[in-house]
Amino acid sequence: MNEFVLINKYLKPLALKNPGALKLADDIFFDSKKKIAISLDTYVEGVHFVDAQDPDRFLKKILRASLSDLYSKGIKPKSYFLSLGLNKKLTKLFWLKKIKQILSYEQKKFNIMLSGGDTVHSSKLVITIVVMGHCKNIPVLRIGSSLNDDIYVTGNIGDSSIGLSIIKKKYNFGKNNSFFLKKYYEPDLPIKISPYLHKFASSSIDISDGLVQDLQHLCFTSKHGASINLNLLPLSLICKNLIKQKKIKLKNIFSRGDDYQTIFTSHRINRSKILALSKKLNIKISRIGLIKKEKNIICNYNMKQFKLTSQKMGYIHNFK
Repeated sequence: MNEFVLINKYLKPLALKNPGALKLADDIFFDSKKKIAISLDTYVEGVHFVDAQDPDRFLKKILRASLSDLYSKGIKPKSYFLSLGLNKKLTKLFWLKKIKQILSYEQKKFNIMLSGGDTVHSSKLVITIVVMGHCKNIPVLRIGSSLNDDIYVTGNIGDSSIGLSIIKKKYNFGKNNSFFLKKYYEPDLPIKISPYLHKFASSSIDISDGLVQDLQHLCFTSKHGASINLNLLPLSLICKNLIKQKKIKLKNIFSRGDDYQTIFTSHRINRSKILALSKKLNIKISRIGLIKKEKNIICNYNMKQFKLTSQKMGYIHNFK
């Protein structure tokens, strides 16, 4: 039993008569009449973050992860609701002041406001974040890609997963550690491109669970497959250098998740428009592959083809 089986078999039937639920096949609820979009995420100590005592090590990350659900649909987040499961250790004055300080900073950075929530007692820190936004245009959903659509990804991929590996003491890159840790704790969100997505994107999703895993969601909803060229993946200069020095392998980091960039599809007639927008906004928008007829995802790397096992596609919540 994993999260996808649970949703499709037991929860999806409960939502079929609610058009805004989008058959539970996307990351958001969307009311087409009121033009309101809502997303919800829950984060649990020991699963989504390790050190609950230090808000700097999780709060920016999880709030931005929640915001990215709407940004990847072309929607500007406006309000958020916060539910906190707390205990005696987590209600000390220092901890609460730090929470307030970080949330105040993030509110100003992303122009959002706290609008409500709840607090309960819990043995572990549990945080649920609901994000709401108003959508002037039709949101860019998971469903919508067509055969031979181009596949694009914003920003850089892999830095955050390297940061997590450093935290787990799997890697140690000395003075470069701080770069990767910052990418993990404070992920960059592609907010500049979000308002333009409706003009050229046929489908879209944020990269939270892994590039291939999330691309598979786009393919599944449109009953297609994909071919991607890993040599075209956007990487930071530091990451590229480490790969050249053979200190890390691209195949081990590119689909580990926590990037919170946007992966989207678009018809080839939009190539020049997307290239021009990339230059105008001074952001990376990289074309990395094509939507294909065969219902699988083929990775091409250094003139070789391979498929990832389900374990390496990205993160999945398993209930054992």
